[in-house]
Amino acid sequence: MESMEIDKKSFWYSEWSFPILVGLMSAGVFAGTHMYYQYGVGAFNEVAIVAMLKAGMDGGSYGAAAAFGASFLFARILEGSLVGILDLGGSILTGVGIGIPAILLSVGIKAPITNFSFAIATGLVLGLAIGGIITLVRKYTINQSKASFGADVMMGAGNSSGRFLGPLILISAATASIPIGIGSIIGAVIFYLWKKPIAGGAILGAMVLGAFFPISLK
Repeated sequence: MESMEIDKKSFWYSEWSFPILVGLMSAGVFAGTHMYYQYGVGAFNEVAIVAMLKAGMDGGSYGAAAAFGASFLFARILEGSLVGILDLGGSILTGVGIGIPAILLSVGIKAPITNFSFAIATGLVLGLAIGGIITLVRKYTINQSKASFGADVMMGAGNSSGRFLGPLILISAATASIPIGIGSIIGAVIFYLWKKPIAGGAILGAMVLGAFFPISLK
């Protein structure tokens, strides 16, 4: 059997194809967030993480979703540049699909999320930028040296930073009211036993008991 040689100049093995692939995936994910924002279905992520965006849509505060998603995106871009592996769950699904939309909504920019064509274009541009950054960083750092540039430190940085949000959400819920605080704690415990990020459980628990024991605004 003749040995097959890989043509590294082909589309699938070339460096310039990477930003295009990331852009296409990001366009689809961002469009999914548009569908969820407009029609309540279509978001590409875990229930616990989407719940953060939902909490912002209902309450008007997108801080948790923005911080959680942005921390994942930043860490995954660095991680992808250093180790050559882009974690799609943290970078595209969480970062592009939840973090960036939450940041835009928090400052009152709704057009990229409410308009389908704009959402596709926004996701495509974001993906091209992410893929381009990773490719450029690798070209001028890792490909020029045998050093790991701290890759062992950056691996999982997004997960580590995201864990700090859980206790902050619990404290915030407890200061809102006792029932909401209790619901937040119960939700966090359930998600902890389920081995999921407790931030999502805390938000869902607070939302459930908050529906039965709403806060009166005077």
